[in-house]
Amino acid sequence: MRILIVEDDERVAAALDAFLARSGYATARASDGASALEMVGADTEVVLLDLGLPDVDGIDLCRRIRGRSEVPIVIVTARNQVTERIKGLRAGADDFVVKPYDVHELLARIEAVTRRSRPVQPVTEAIVQIDDGAVQIDLVARQVVVDRALLELTRKEFDIVAVLARYPGVAVPKERLIREVWNTDWRGFGHSLEVHVGAIRKKAGHRRLIETVRGVGYRLAG
Repeated sequence: MRILIVEDDERVAAALDAFLARSGYATARASDGASALEMVGADTEVVLLDLGLPDVDGIDLCRRIRGRSEVPIVIVTARNQVTERIKGLRAGADDFVVKPYDVHELLARIEAVTRRSRPVQPVTEAIVQIDDGAVQIDLVARQVVVDRALLELTRKEFDIVAVLARYPGVAVPKERLIREVWNTDWRGFGHSLEVHVGAIRKKAGHRRLIETVRGVGYRLAG
């Protein structure tokens, strides 16, 4: 995923760029509206847009980006007035985050807008492979093989892996995992989910199998 950061404060942009890179995202940066318009392209999957730009008002830029692209736009600004939020959403923004913000919450919002903009179809293959085949998940035989060794998973542990395997590379919300594995919407199973994920990770050894996505849930690594 390529994220375009439109921010004129070099310090803020650099810190956000570094965090997103550590989180596994490719980024590009623009410090003004003109550059941002030139950089929005087919490979841009999310725009993080500050409103206080030197050459154009961010609301107007949001409107102009939306006029040429359906790319998800998350406004990230110090303007906290309700009127500004309304203007931004009406100009075509998908979300509005007020500075200062928690970077993990911002990451969760990025995940959310991309899920809404491009629904992910679950895989239908019987065997899902990650890490160049080092990990194989057989959804029919209900087996997980890591480095040619069969993991001894419980039924619930495999069910968790199976849900994640059907949506490779996608952060699956905890609520969905609980609903699909335990057949309930009761959030009281959240601790049980964490315990089961911990057990899966321990059995997988050095091989990363499940990643935590702060504020969202889990996704299959690799």
